[in-house]
Amino acid sequence: MNCHDTQTDRILGCSLFCHAAGEAISPVQMVMIAQMPYYTVLRDGVLTHPTMTEGLNMLFSKA
Repeated sequence: MNCHDTQTDRILGCSLFCHAAGEAISPVQMVMIAQMPYYTVLRDGVLTHPTMTEGLNMLFSKA
């Protein structure tokens, strides 16, 4: 993630350079517009399988 607010855990900006970035950016944009905390929404959300977007669950896991 390019930029996030550490106090609110909101995404302030994002750039994705990967295969199917257009698919993965949609949930990121949704979280930004809703001003929701990224780590719980993108990590714990149920994302349709199989998609590149599923990688967001792993990216934001605390493990």
